[in-house]
Amino acid sequence: MEILSNPTHFLSSSSSRQQFPRFFSPQLSNPFLPISHGTSILTHRSSLSLSKSASIATTTFALADDGIGVSSGAEVANDLTLEARRKAADLSLRGTSIFLVGMKSSMKTNLGKLLAEVFNYYYFDSDEVVEQAAGGSSAAQSFRESDEEGFRATETEVLKQLTSMVRLVVCAGDGAVQSSTNLALLRDGISLWVDIPLTTTPSSMISADSSSEVLAASEDLRGRYGTADGTISLQRVAAKLGYETLDSVTPEDMLLEVLNTIEKLMSAKKMMEAAATPF
Repeated sequence: MEILSNPTHFLSSSSSRQQFPRFFSPQLSNPFLPISHGTSILTHRSSLSLSKSASIATTTFALADDGIGVSSGAEVANDLTLEARRKAADLSLRGTSIFLVGMKSSMKTNLGKLLAEVFNYYYFDSDEVVEQAAGGSSAAQSFRESDEEGFRATETEVLKQLTSMVRLVVCAGDGAVQSSTNLALLRDGISLWVDIPLTTTPSSMISADSSSEVLAASEDLRGRYGTADGTISLQRVAAKLGYETLDSVTPEDMLLEVLNTIEKLMSAKKMMEAAATPF
């Protein structure tokens, strides 16, 4: 399990950052206005729902073709989620947000939603926020093709506003690691690389909108992903649990690995704080 030697960048108190009221939903306005006028992309009354995610553990097996083994599978998932809830309750994150980087996949998305559930956090996909800010996926694609610099500026603005808030789990898009400014913004929370090997990734775990070009490009980003505070390796989790195939690994399995990684980061943080305390 990879952990950076200096995990203390997220030590700063979260009290100075914005806190969503419990039923607050931000609005996503036109991406050109916030950057040029300095106003916020995330304002009141949005169509973007921030309601807590439904339990993935109880729906994972809902679409099975037959009922044989469904109950036992769901029970295993629920047991893992309950264990994860207990573990999360023991961690004192003080509202520190969690940012997941890495190749876009259903595993990363489901893991993010599970994390938000067990920590009682809000969930965001930064790519979806950028798309909604641009007026939809088609508009975002056109924006990117016609004005790459402006599109990247919008990505940075969205990330800047997300990192200014607390109690979020954010699945960050590749734009989050493609500039030193964005990498610095991730330091306001705990960043974790969800490492799914390109050469061994089951096709069922890749989002439908992912193309071979996107996957090839993400290989070049592995070095940038590696700057995250910790790495959650699908391959390592499969080996640890004795699975013969990667598609046997569930989001709940990955969730426990995330919590173990965060626990180690927090322990390292406490040790460094103690070492810095004068006698």
